[in-house]
Amino acid sequence: MKGYVFHGPGRSAWENVRDPGIEEPTDAVVRVDAVTICGTDLHILKGDVPEVRPGTVLGHEAVGEVVEVGTDVRTVRPGDRVLISCITACGRCRYCREGVYGQCLGGGGWILGHLIDGTQAEYVRVPFAGLSVHPLPGTVTDEDAVLLADIFPTAYEVGVLNGRVRPGDTVVVVGAGPIGLAAVTTAQLFAPERIVAVDLAAARLEAARKLGAEAVADARETPEQLVTDLTGGLGADVVIEAVGIPETFEMCTRMVRPGGHVANIGVHGKPASLHLEDLWIKNVTITTGLVDTHSTPTLLRMAASGRLPTSQLVTHTFPLERMEEAYEVFAGAADTGALKVVLGGPRHDVVAV
Repeated sequence: MKGYVFHGPGRSAWENVRDPGIEEPTDAVVRVDAVTICGTDLHILKGDVPEVRPGTVLGHEAVGEVVEVGTDVRTVRPGDRVLISCITACGRCRYCREGVYGQCLGGGGWILGHLIDGTQAEYVRVPFAGLSVHPLPGTVTDEDAVLLADIFPTAYEVGVLNGRVRPGDTVVVVGAGPIGLAAVTTAQLFAPERIVAVDLAAARLEAARKLGAEAVADARETPEQLVTDLTGGLGADVVIEAVGIPETFEMCTRMVRPGGHVANIGVHGKPASLHLEDLWIKNVTITTGLVDTHSTPTLLRMAASGRLPTSQLVTHTFPLERMEEAYEVFAGAADTGALKVVLGGPRHDVVAV
């Protein structure tokens, strides 16, 4: 089969790779019908995630059809259309029993496209399939569903829930890429007074407006002052960091009010300064986190009922074999306007007669 293979920082290719098969009785093999590219994949290609070994197929989110299952898999069977979660859960360890699947001690956590071959391929082996794939209702399209594999649960859990967004809050989302836009969308479930989006790209700020941000700010034009003005000098109740660079993290800590929350979602490849000389007295809570995907069933139900505008984030679609082009478009978002790119499409199976 074909897969998108990481060969070291700055080197990758869509090429022939070994077909996956059942290795453990809890495995499933899924034919990939739709897959997307994550900002974390770009971090891997930059060398920010050294655990990813050269030769690994990238990708950790997909929709597809189950083609084979191990003897211990009871929740899905061949022919089922499923969402592949970005997080794999053994279901038995202490963390899984607490619903903290991202910290799984039993061989799960974030492993697809990280520690084992991932989803940016024609087929993928999914360990612990009983908890790590979700059957999909027919009313949810591939484009809608694939965004529920990672960015929506990540934004919701690590940003909105960790940040404790409440009715009447001022919420600032720094970074209006796909994760940030998903945070803008899911923060509205808790009826904040206003959402402010901060980014460098005008197109992304406009997308944030369309998705519900009341105010937007260019990151180069002192967004801290805008937040001060909007809140009467108080500062934001919740600030969500969705970029992953030192400058944006430090900006978030300057915008939060005393007693407020900074929820870091961004994947950081470099150290960031923590100015405790300013923060120690302000009762500020700072949270970090890897998504657990415990919210995926809830988000799936909301998508099925039309409550989540997931596909509005999809700006480009490609067939799987144009993976390298899709990466170029996604990596060059400042010029291409890309938010989420989805790869896949109708399959035309050859039938012998």
